[in-house]
Amino acid sequence: MQMKNALSRSVWLTMAVAVLVLGFSMRAAAEDAKPEKKEDKPLVPLPKKVEPEVKLPAAFNKTSPEDVADLKAMQKQVKDVFKRVMPATVCIQVGNGSGSGVIISEDGYILTAGHVSGTPERTCTIIFPGGKRVKGKTLGYNKGIDSGLVKITDKGKYPFVGMADSGKVKVGQWCMTLGHPGGFRPGRTPVLRLGRVLLANKSIIRTDCALVGGDSGGPLFDLTGKVIGIHSRISWDITQNIHVPVDTYKETWDDLVAAKEWGGMFDFMSGRRRSRAVLGVAFDSETTDLKVAEVPKDGPAEKAGIKADDVLLSIDGKKLKVRADLLEYLGKKKPGDEVKVVLQRGEEKKTVSLKLGKRSK
Repeated sequence: MQMKNALSRSVWLTMAVAVLVLGFSMRAAAEDAKPEKKEDKPLVPLPKKVEPEVKLPAAFNKTSPEDVADLKAMQKQVKDVFKRVMPATVCIQVGNGSGSGVIISEDGYILTAGHVSGTPERTCTIIFPGGKRVKGKTLGYNKGIDSGLVKITDKGKYPFVGMADSGKVKVGQWCMTLGHPGGFRPGRTPVLRLGRVLLANKSIIRTDCALVGGDSGGPLFDLTGKVIGIHSRISWDITQNIHVPVDTYKETWDDLVAAKEWGGMFDFMSGRRRSRAVLGVAFDSETTDLKVAEVPKDGPAEKAGIKADDVLLSIDGKKLKVRADLLEYLGKKKPGDEVKVVLQRGEEKKTVSLKLGKRSK
């Protein structure tokens, strides 16, 4: 009887161990079947279009065309580029406003000016050169530099163009603009204007391409057919039209796709940021650097001892690289706020404190 009971206990113990082993095995198998945790990735990869290298006609390397052969070579190149990029240049209608844009991905991401796209997450209408209309929505808006992004929401494959490296754009370089001046007009293709780059840096590209209302948000191309900028501030002066360098769209791509809105607001007619608070200095309109051109009398800067030819280096510890950095910071301040400015005067660095003034109406 004792042997029987011992045997019974042994059988039960063996079965229990077997169940435990089976349980651990099943659990291990289930753990192995779980998908590996992947690292966070960007919402949407930055679009890239691989295109063959284009060798421009020698006429584009000259100060000006020298003969009929040069003119014909330039004309042919412009016509070839126009044919390739025109289908991707669209009209964007948001509410009662109308602007232009350019598609840079097959699934319909569109670069435009921030003041065209405006507030994120709004519905809009995209009109192709032939008159086809599709639905879209506005995404990110960088007020500080006037860049904006729009996405076509109707599924499909759309014509698109590639983006250049705007950091390599040179003064004197030939360029061409497309857009829908005055809004979309049936039977009219996007209007082409040929010109040259007059100023190029990280913040702006300035050209003598003639632009008018409705062109805002349209593309500025190099003569290989790649986007180098987006039309932003249209001036009465033909040589003062400003374009947003395309590199800023690449650098802030994730925020634009995520429909974020940031930065201070520009006064687009003058190219200056609308801010109630002012430092009381004036800069050369031909540049974007931080060298003071003039110090208005009795203003905050003059009272603090800032002089013409001083170069502003930082404000409240924030390093200033280009003028847009200063304007963005001032856009967050109000008149009467006290700030500390570090400047370079010749070989000497100076720190001054001042109370911001109020912009005159």
